This record gives sequence, structure tokens and C-alpha cells, in this order.
Amino acid sequence: MIEIIDFTRRFGSYTAVDRMNLNIEAGCVFGLLGPNGAGKTTTVKSIVGAIKPSSGKILINKKDVNLFPVEVKSIIGFVPENPVVFKSLTGLEYLYLVGKLYHIENATLEKKINDILGRFDLTERAGEQIIAYSKGMVQKLVIASAFLHNPSILILDEPLTGLDAKSVAILKQVITSFASRGKTVVFCSHILEIVEKLCDRMAILHNGRILSTGTSWDIIEQTKCKTLEEAFIKLTGETDITKEAADIVSSLE
Repeated sequence: MIEIIDFTRRFGSYTAVDRMNLNIEAGCVFGLLGPNGAGKTTTVKSIVGAIKPSSGKILINKKDVNLFPVEVKSIIGFVPENPVVFKSLTGLEYLYLVGKLYHIENATLEKKINDILGRFDLTERAGEQIIAYSKGMVQKLVIASAFLHNPSILILDEPLTGLDAKSVAILKQVITSFASRGKTVVFCSHILEIVEKLCDRMAILHNGRILSTGTSWDIIEQTKCKTLEEAFIKLTGETDITKEAADIVSSLE
């Protein structure tokens, strides 16, 4: 379970997240939606302990992320929006490094790595340095590393970037199965259709504040809209999308 209590994060005079309160239950796939700069990435980085709150606190299974950083991080799998990997390592070496950081025994680690490399079609390239990998291959490797230690909480920030159709389908199935076992998934994405289909509940953020929470149907009902896309646009104060698109095309003629 994740509890976010009066969480605020400032960068100088800029407030990225403003007094957020949110509970995410175990067994839930929870979506964080919002335009660029809404505070999604700041929130997930704070959940995993990469950023400290300016005020407020974040609890993972009742433990404060900042007071028990090692214990909390040991049960979290994290796929950041912009993964940073050691490109001089091979894919196989990278997974072994991550596995050893989580103290996974050699026999178990070898079995897990072989299995997950196969499922993400990385086996044939596992012996190559990561610098030779495509963006999609790096993304699959990072996703694989997040699952290695069988975390109870999975934080995914734009995890579909660069993935092929097969890998997207596999990841969606894995997320659903993961939550069905009583584990927690936080899923950040700009793709409303996927969030709507995949997530049990969601929150729409704008300017560092939560504007609405609930199921997609709850949010549609609250805003008196017909679709989640319409609700998102209405809540975040975006302009008339149809007119804006037409204006862009007109300006190119």
C-alpha cells in the first residue's frame, strides 16, 4: 500500500507537487495522468526515494520512504521515464548486476534471467554491449530488471516508450497478472486509451495538484463528459483540440 500525505515538492520557487494526498491499495493498477509538467514524474521519483519531499511524507506499507530507504527500495521495481544504464556492460551483465544488488542467489538469478530474456526476445543479443541496443531493447532490458527481485510494488513511468507491439502486449498482461496477486502497480502514461483499459483507478494531475480521482467512469461522471479524453481536456483546461489541430495544418499550407 502507498500512502501519500500532504506531499509537496518544490524546486526553488517552483512547486512541482502541491499538497498531494493519495492512497493506493494493494492489488490495484493505479494510473497517473496529466499533461507535461503536471507532477507525475516528480511524484513517482519521490515514491521510490529518488527525490525527498519538501514537506509531507510518503509511506510504503506504513514505512516512511525517507526513514527506511533501503528497506522500502528492496520491495519496489522501478522503470523510469528516461532509463540510465551502464552501456559498456552487456545485457546479461547488467541483469546480473541488478540481481546481485538485490541479493538474489546465483542459481535463482540465472534461471530468472534466462527466462525473462527469452520472454522479451533478448536472448540472442544478451552477450552484446548495451551501447549497441536500440531504444526499444534498452527499454525491455530495464523492464526486465525491474521484475527480477519479484517486487511487491511496481512503479512504471511511461514504460511503453519504444516497445514493439508484442512487448506492449506482454507487459500489459504482466501488469494485470502482477496486480491479481495482490501487488501494487503505479502506471504513468500519456496514452489515455491504455490507462483506461489497464488501470483500476486513476488520478488526473495538473500544475502539481490532483484534480480528480477514481475509476475512469467516476471521472467521466464527475465531469459530465462522454469519454475520459473529454474529461481530461475539460479538467486540465486544454484548448479545443479539433480547432488547434486545424490551425496547425492551416499554418503549414
